[in-house]
Amino acid sequence: MIDATLDAGLLNVRDLLRAFGQRYLRPAGLEADRSGEPLPVDHVLFREFAQLGFKFGMMDGKGDAPANGPRRGARTGVIAAEELAFWDQGACMSLPGPGLGGAPMALLATPEQKQRYLKAPFADASKPAWGAYALTEPGAGSDVAAIRSTARRDGDDWIVNGEKMFITNGARASWVVWFATVDPAQGRAGHRAFVIERGMPGYGATRVEKKMGLTASETAGLVCEDVRVPAANVLGNGGFKAAMATFDLTRPMVAAMAVGIGRCAWERARDAAREAFGGRPRATREVLLLDRLARARRRLDAARLLCWRAAWKIDLGEPNTVEASMAKIYAPRAALEACTIAIDVLGLAGIAHDGLVEKCLRDVKIFDIFEGTGEVQRIVLARRLLDYPAA
Repeated sequence: MIDATLDAGLLNVRDLLRAFGQRYLRPAGLEADRSGEPLPVDHVLFREFAQLGFKFGMMDGKGDAPANGPRRGARTGVIAAEELAFWDQGACMSLPGPGLGGAPMALLATPEQKQRYLKAPFADASKPAWGAYALTEPGAGSDVAAIRSTARRDGDDWIVNGEKMFITNGARASWVVWFATVDPAQGRAGHRAFVIERGMPGYGATRVEKKMGLTASETAGLVCEDVRVPAANVLGNGGFKAAMATFDLTRPMVAAMAVGIGRCAWERARDAAREAFGGRPRATREVLLLDRLARARRRLDAARLLCWRAAWKIDLGEPNTVEASMAKIYAPRAALEACTIAIDVLGLAGIAHDGLVEKCLRDVKIFDIFEGTGEVQRIVLARRLLDYPAA
């Protein structure tokens, strides 16, 4: 049975991030949206966030457990993700920490590697640092098995070549988990994960993308040209499976982010409807709009519960591929509906650039695409539910 209650500890996390989001996240996100540029690495937001001591992005399901109960690291993650996204998801994604790279580190890294990459870079709160996760390539998006980055053995080292794209915090990251194939003939079995460090000869950023939403977040293209990687930088021995397991850990959190954006737009529309219609809507259009608002709220609440269920299974140490896919399928569409209805309720004010709801609509669209497109997730889920073999 899922425990949907928030105890004092979880409420404290939510309230702490709520205060932080209101004071720092939303102003920073609006600032970046107006400028059209990602937040700079020396932005005050990052220094303030580091002082909280909250390692956002460590979605490994671990954390302190209450007495006679499961761990709650994953549940804490989805609650935090929704709350931060409510205030600004672009600024949220730009926050210091290991980011998506934290999950494969938690799954595959040795104790020494965890100390080197998960603890040491982030120990000094006065020096914000980032990690990143490099999987997507120009010819390999939804089809992760099609990656073309290569790694060949050269003595005790590996020589990595390839190109990645759409990498969150890629240009500013101190290290990136880079997936490559050691033998194309082996297909998925030939995939491995390598830690590429900033400053390694032949490694660098090719561009920082201009995007319609999530402007505060840096999204970069990366390249490796004969990058020599020591054997100590190889993560485990399970590249493709690790990539898929990473998504099982992160998709509930990503889905919760969509819920947060949708909730932001919905609350704006609710307040506008109360002001415009009062307590007694009369016109047919007003009644229909309120009915659509109520439906959007129902869907957001259902999406949140799907996220919580997927996170709950992580904390129990149980497989959650089905639950994570359900959350990832449902939440972005529910949030997109909430943003669209919010604009309809607000009318011309809803499309004003400084009205926030228009920004929510631009920000939320990507959630049906990244971390596994809705179309691919439906295929994954159908195969699991109907007991079809994986492709």
